[in-house]
Amino acid sequence: MQNIIIEKPYKFIPPHRGRFWPWLFQTLRLPDWYLNRFMGVESHQVRGIQLLKESLRLGHGILLTPNHPRYSDPMAMGWICREAGIYPYTMASWHLFQQHWFHCWAIRRMGGFSVYREGIDRQSIDEAVDILVKAERPLVIFPEGAVFRTNDHLHALLDGIAFIARTAAKKRAKVATSGKVVTSGKVVIHPVAIKYLFHGDLAKSIEPVLAWVEKRLTWDSPAAGTLLDRTKRILNGLLTLKEIEYLGQSRTGSFAERQQFLVDHLLHPLEVRWLDRAQSGPIVPRVKALRIKIMPELVQGGLTESERKQRWRDLATLYLAQQVASYPPDYLVEPTTDTRVLEMVERIEEDLIDLARVHRPLEAILEIGPAIEVPTERGPKGQEDPIMTALREQLQSMLNRLANEARHFTS
Repeated sequence: MQNIIIEKPYKFIPPHRGRFWPWLFQTLRLPDWYLNRFMGVESHQVRGIQLLKESLRLGHGILLTPNHPRYSDPMAMGWICREAGIYPYTMASWHLFQQHWFHCWAIRRMGGFSVYREGIDRQSIDEAVDILVKAERPLVIFPEGAVFRTNDHLHALLDGIAFIARTAAKKRAKVATSGKVVTSGKVVIHPVAIKYLFHGDLAKSIEPVLAWVEKRLTWDSPAAGTLLDRTKRILNGLLTLKEIEYLGQSRTGSFAERQQFLVDHLLHPLEVRWLDRAQSGPIVPRVKALRIKIMPELVQGGLTESERKQRWRDLATLYLAQQVASYPPDYLVEPTTDTRVLEMVERIEEDLIDLARVHRPLEAILEIGPAIEVPTERGPKGQEDPIMTALREQLQSMLNRLANEARHFTS
């Protein structure tokens, strides 16, 4: 399990306000070097930059909301910022600030500020709202809330985006009508579709990984079938192993049915215990709701050692459930692409050892969508927030279009 849960009280980390460090990093092109050296991203394209420049010209409070397929995404956003001549602020998970001191220093100097995903972080929300109200710089928030390595599949978006944007829109409107105008602009959201294309030799890249996983599964017989066949076989094998471990036996049915049954089997007992009833729906909101209940007493201390260990077991179960749910059942349905097969192999390796090797070359395409003007009034009760509907539809539409640029898989 990756170290994303920190067992100590949360302390808000504000962004660094200066412009020297982001200017220096961009001038020296350090993000380019880092993405190439450590992530395999060797080239990039930025599309739709004029849409962002127009919002900047109009003085809007700008929220950039990219999808989040890879850990390289925050650095890749730097290419947009360089072309637009901006230094944004970025909301980043608090656990990223608890790693190596240099990472914390660099994230802050590039405009990052913390958000506590295991609770209600009013300081971070207020910071985000204030940034949009003042239109000091654009704000970047990744609405999926986690990295999934499924570039063509948009996971459920966290609705905190709409709350932050609408709160800021209301405050800007109130300031404008009071005669204390900060700027004549509005609050707008620009969806950003990030798409990575793999341009290398797929067989050369993933054959060693597949062979390693097969050996780890004690499959000593010679591997048969295409790379795609072997990847699907491994996915099915791993799901079967988890079914046997947690259900006592493997199940029949489609991959999607078996996957959902296992996720619910893992989460329902915790949801009944912590939330009083079993839940349904996308995985990230369910996991977040449980962490909000589990974490407070854990970080405050005062639990017995037995209670503390039980909460960590619960957190490990949540982590596993999110892993199981992170494989879209139809992602490798043929015809598929080299990039999708690569992503699934990376996901498998990362889930087994918390790390995936770098495959190159990757090309990043960052496409900026048209501005979504944020209204001050909320939509009808019981319906999806119109802001989230527009954001989700625009992002998925752009991702669908960009998916067509990937190289088709051939056996």
